Amino acid sequence: MAKDRSQVPANLKWRVEDIFESVEAWNALYAECEGELDFSEFEGKLNTVETVLSCMERLNALILKLNKLAVYAHMRHDEDSRNSEFTALSARFSMLGMKVSGATAFITPELTALPVETLTAFAADPRMADYDYTIKCIIKDKPHVLSKEMETLLSQGSRVFGGYQQVFGMLDNADFPFPTVKVDGEDVTVTHGMYGVLLHHPDVRVRKKVFQAYYKAYIGLINTITATYTGNVDKDIFLAKARHYESCLDKALSSEDVDVKVYKNLLRAVNKGLPLLHRYFRDRKKVLGMNKMHMYDLYLPLVADAELKLDYEDAFKLVKEGLAPLGEHYQDLLQEAHDNGWIDVEETEGKRSGAYSISVYGLKHPYVLLNYQPTTNNVFTIAHELGHAMHSYHSERNQPQEKADYKIFVAEVASTVNEVLLLKHLLRKTEDADLKKYLLSYYMDMIKSTCFRQTQFAEFEFMAHDMAEKGQPLTKDALCDAYLELNKKYYGRSVISDPEIAYEWARIPHFYRAFYVYKYATGIISAISIAERIYTEGAPAVEDYFKFLSSGGSDSPVELLKLAGVDLTKKDAFEAAMASFKDALTQFEALM
Repeated sequence: MAKDRSQVPANLKWRVEDIFESVEAWNALYAECEGELDFSEFEGKLNTVETVLSCMERLNALILKLNKLAVYAHMRHDEDSRNSEFTALSARFSMLGMKVSGATAFITPELTALPVETLTAFAADPRMADYDYTIKCIIKDKPHVLSKEMETLLSQGSRVFGGYQQVFGMLDNADFPFPTVKVDGEDVTVTHGMYGVLLHHPDVRVRKKVFQAYYKAYIGLINTITATYTGNVDKDIFLAKARHYESCLDKALSSEDVDVKVYKNLLRAVNKGLPLLHRYFRDRKKVLGMNKMHMYDLYLPLVADAELKLDYEDAFKLVKEGLAPLGEHYQDLLQEAHDNGWIDVEETEGKRSGAYSISVYGLKHPYVLLNYQPTTNNVFTIAHELGHAMHSYHSERNQPQEKADYKIFVAEVASTVNEVLLLKHLLRKTEDADLKKYLLSYYMDMIKSTCFRQTQFAEFEFMAHDMAEKGQPLTKDALCDAYLELNKKYYGRSVISDPEIAYEWARIPHFYRAFYVYKYATGIISAISIAERIYTEGAPAVEDYFKFLSSGGSDSPVELLKLAGVDLTKKDAFEAAMASFKDALTQFEALM
C-alpha cells in the first residue's frame, strides 16, 4: 500500500518551493505573462540585427517565465494526479502556451524568408552570438521551406498528418481485443503491460499461450493496421517530396541536424556485430537448459535471486561510489542533489509512476522523480536519472538560454554513461559469483534491448520506407515477410522465429514517429564508448566528457559528441560498444 504524501519525510521530497513559494505566486507570474503576449511591433520588421536581437531577447525573457510556470504545474500534478487544483494549473498553462505560439508564429517564417547572405551576416555578428546556431539551422532548412501560401496549407494539414498515429493509438488501446487466458487457474486479461509480465512466467505453457493469444489479436486487426501504417509511410513520403528532401530518412534526421551517414553507420555496425548476439542467445539457451528456445522464452531471467535489495540511502551511497571516476565536483553535486530537495524518492498515493528528470533554464537546480523500491533496477534508475539531471545542470550553467537545451538525439547519453560506470564498479567490487553473473546479464540485456533490438526496428523502418519510395506496395504480406526475415537475421539459429513474430511490427507505436528509435541505439553506443574511455584514460576523458555535458544544444549533436571523443560518422564508437558487449559475454561464459 502506497503511503500518503504527508507521511514522507521532507528530506525524501523535492522542494517545489524553490520554484514558487505558493500557487498564488504561480498565478501572479501567469497574469504577468498574459500581459506580455503582444509581439506585433516586430512583425514585418525582422530584417536588421537590432530588431531580430530585440525580438529574440523579448521572447526568451517570456519563455524563461513560461518554463517556470510549466515545470511547476507539471511537477505538482505528478505529485498527486488526483489533485484537481494542480490539474487545473496544467490546463491553464496549455491555453497560455497556445496563445504564445499564435502571437510569435511569424518569427521563423520571416527569418526564413530573408536572403542567405543576410542570415549569414546575422550569424556572424558578435551581438548575435547566443543565436548563431539557431540562425545556421534556419539557413540549413531554408531550401525546404515553401512559399507562404504552401506553408499555410501544410500547417492546416497537421491534424490530418498526425491522424495515422491517432488511429493506431485508438486501435492499440481503446479498441484492442485484449485476450483472456488461464494462468495458474485464474482468468487473466493480457493487457500490453501484463503481456511483458507473463513472458517472465516460469511455465513455458503459460508463456506460449499468452504469446499466441496476444499476437492472434494483432493478426485479427492486421488489414486495418497495415492500411494505417502504409498511410503513415505515404504521408512521410509526401512531406519529404513536398519539402524537397532526398528521402524520408533525410527529412527526419535533418530535423535534429544529424547526418544520414550516422543512421547507415549504425545499421552497418550492428549487422557486423550480430554474430555476438547469436552467441549470446546460444549461451542463454544453454544456461536455461532448453532444447528449443522460442521468442516467448527470451525474457526468463538467466540468474535468479541475485537482486541488490538496498534501502534508498544505501543505494544512493552505492551510486556515488560507482560514479567516483567522474571526480570530486560530480560527487559534490550528487550529494547536493541528495541533501537539498532535488529528488522525490518514495511512491505515494496518486503519484505518477516511473521515473524522470526535469529541468528548465533559470531554475535553481534540476529535479528527479523516483518511485524507489529495493531492486537492482531501481538502484540503476537513481544513477540514470541523476545523469539526466547533471547533463541539464552543466548545460544550463555554461550556455546562454538559447543554446542550453540539448536535443533528444543526445538525451540518453549522460544517463547511460552513469549506468555503465555503476555497473563496472559493481562488477569490480563484488565477489559473489551469482551477483556478478546477474550484473553481466543485466548489462547484456541492456545492450540487447537498447542497441540490437532498436536497430532491428530502425532497419525495418528503413526497409519499409525504401520499398514505398521505390514504388513497391506495402501489403501485409510484404511487411510481415520482411520483418520475419529481419527477425531471423537478428536472433539467429538458436532462437525459433515463431510465425507470430512476423506481425511484431504491427504493435510498435514508435513506427508512427518515423526514424526515432535509432536514437536509443546511438545513445547507448555513445555512452558505452564514453564510459570505456573514462575507465581506460581517466582524467583527460573526464575533462572531455564535461565539455560535452556543458555544451547543451550549441551545435549539431553529432559535433557535440565529438567533444567527448565520440564520432558517429566513423566506426570507432560502434566497435567500442560491440567490444564491450563481447567482453561482458566472455566474462559471463567464464562464470557459467
